Amino acid sequence: MTVSDRVFQLIEEKDMTQKEFSELTGIPQSTVSDWRKKKTNPTADKIMVICKVLDVSPEWLLSGIQAYGSRGNQMDWFAIDRDSEAGELLETYNKLDNSQRLRLKAYMEALQGK
Repeated sequence: MTVSDRVFQLIEEKDMTQKEFSELTGIPQSTVSDWRKKKTNPTADKIMVICKVLDVSPEWLLSGIQAYGSRGNQMDWFAIDRDSEAGELLETYNKLDNSQRLRLKAYMEALQGK
């Protein structure tokens, strides 16, 4: 499924007309029609406004994958900013030996009540 296919699927699911979608996004109707007729996709500068109007993540609109919720497929990987807290944790984890990793995993499971 292409980006434009997902856009039109959502427009239909939301019982929205192309004209309403055009008015809400500020994207000319002729451009929206071209996506359908010419089988083209929205340009990068339009993605965020489309996502806001259709209430989806850019990740889902572009790939069909969404980490949470019922739309799309579950991701089997993460992209983490190295400078974030999660990035720092991952970097520290990677420095641990196997026995330390197992201990940490057991501790995290205990914290979760597993």
